[in-house]
Amino acid sequence: MISRRKFVQDMALASAAGALGFSPSLFAAEPPPETTRLRLGKLSSLCVSPQYVAYDLLRAEGFTDIQYVGDRLSSSGLPGARAMAAGQLDVSMNFAAPLVIGLDENLPIVLLGGVHAGCFELFATDKVRSIGDLKGKTVAIPGLGSNPHFFLASIATSVGIDPARDINWAIQPAAESKKLLAEGRIDAFLAFPPDPQELREKRIGRVILNTAVDRPWAQYFCCLVAANRDFARKHPAATRRALRAILKASDICASDPARAVSAYLKLAYPANAEYARQAIAELPYRRWREYNPEETVRFYALRLREANMVKLAPQKLIAQGTDWRFLNELKKELKA
Repeated sequence: MISRRKFVQDMALASAAGALGFSPSLFAAEPPPETTRLRLGKLSSLCVSPQYVAYDLLRAEGFTDIQYVGDRLSSSGLPGARAMAAGQLDVSMNFAAPLVIGLDENLPIVLLGGVHAGCFELFATDKVRSIGDLKGKTVAIPGLGSNPHFFLASIATSVGIDPARDINWAIQPAAESKKLLAEGRIDAFLAFPPDPQELREKRIGRVILNTAVDRPWAQYFCCLVAANRDFARKHPAATRRALRAILKASDICASDPARAVSAYLKLAYPANAEYARQAIAELPYRRWREYNPEETVRFYALRLREANMVKLAPQKLIAQGTDWRFLNELKKELKA
């Protein structure tokens, strides 16, 4: 016999599952999450909207205490990876390049799967016609060790530029960088959503790299899902359910950008709603089924190793810091 409260909870869960596209039999066939609390990072870039769309999906998965932890600086990039390693985050999206740096630092995190490609674009003045022209130029970043710094280092090494010697780094916040680019006082700026949409509307600079369409960048994930290693080991059912919710949320972002914008504005940060809609509509959110996240780790490990930002060989990073088993199962389960 089960209690009336348990019966009502199970019926509510089944109802929510059906409304969100889950088969009720799917939940009956697998164990419930070992914990009902889940802490995710409160990242600011609009490209991580699946993390916020996932809120209702996570509740349908059995999580009752869902927290978005940290702020723009502490939950993203290498600080976010370190916060996860310290047990402050359980499962969260984050950017590929700083996650690879985190693995090289031997942080106790595990990469679970990719979500999408193509979230950043490189804008430049007329002085810069190609990536190779960045040599000797001034490029704005929010700080050394920031997400743009790691990604730009990867971009530079791909054409033989030494990011430590051949680029003049101007440390500026994104808002100031956009202004400096408009005035021609810097030569380039790596923009994350919704900044590319704003720059294009205001006709500031020109795009010399769009990672949603330009190879090889368009062939690799820019955003991955990671977990605290101990959390994943102790709570495998919860980890699998969290990953499933984020991947299903990625599909929702692709099919219903307006819903994604609403979730972001409700749970994340203020943003221009029209820029947000454009950004989410432009991103290839369905690529999680097609691309191989292991190739993403290998790609960025090689680029960052050339920049002297990573010491370990790619295969060692993959062996010690990735686990694609849940992803491979979910690809079969969540067929398009």
